[in-house]
Amino acid sequence: MGLGIACRLLRRGENVSVLDLVVPPTARASLNEAALQGQAKWHSVEMDIRDEANVQSAVAEAIALFGPPGLALNCAGIVLNKTISAMKGEEFALVVDINLNGSFYFVHAVLPHLLPGSRLALIASVAGFTSNYAYSAYGASKFGVIGLAKTLRYEYSDSGIGITCVCPPEVETPLVFKEREQGDPVALGIKALGGCLSADYACDKIVAGLDKGTWMIIPGRRAKGMVLLSRLLPETFHAVMAHHIRKLRRTLAGKITTTET
Repeated sequence: MGLGIACRLLRRGENVSVLDLVVPPTARASLNEAALQGQAKWHSVEMDIRDEANVQSAVAEAIALFGPPGLALNCAGIVLNKTISAMKGEEFALVVDINLNGSFYFVHAVLPHLLPGSRLALIASVAGFTSNYAYSAYGASKFGVIGLAKTLRYEYSDSGIGITCVCPPEVETPLVFKEREQGDPVALGIKALGGCLSADYACDKIVAGLDKGTWMIIPGRRAKGMVLLSRLLPETFHAVMAHHIRKLRRTLAGKITTTET
């Protein structure tokens, strides 16, 4: 999603700094093409979102080249789809370090450079409202990102700096493709009920929401409905989830028994 949003900004003539561990050749080609179309510029700075000092220096380097950003967006994140009993402590800590601590490091580095009229946006997830089976690390970290964004909104409400929290459902990205190969089958079955958005659709909705100055961007009607139900009728939402989890467990147990037999 970060690549898709960056390309959209470049195509309309906005200069973009990409801060990441690495920008693969295919991504560089897409960024170069988008910059050519929009007669804009982009550059990359190597950055590890887990290293606060590195984040500070990378943000400073980007601002030295293009000046204070009109939009600062943190897309960095990983997912871990494992039950608590199957998870190691260091795995949980890594997800929280990248998704939640990394969001704070980025916020802390970029906020002093933002001017009135600019916008700071954090990508959380629908899982930050609903979580999921086998989502203890990911769900907890994204709940935290939403909490961080809400606090920022309180603290900067009179500053002229807009705050946006983006909470997409599942989106067709390499992160999701990898999760489908390794994730817990019950969790994957639950995620399938929520549907999956194309990356283009999600990026279009996110950019449109950022342009409007929307506080909470939730792409997709089904995702909005899930969030609304989980917030207004939490016990009903839990009952529905628990029903589907039991159903999936029975189905999977039947497949295992059939295979073994």
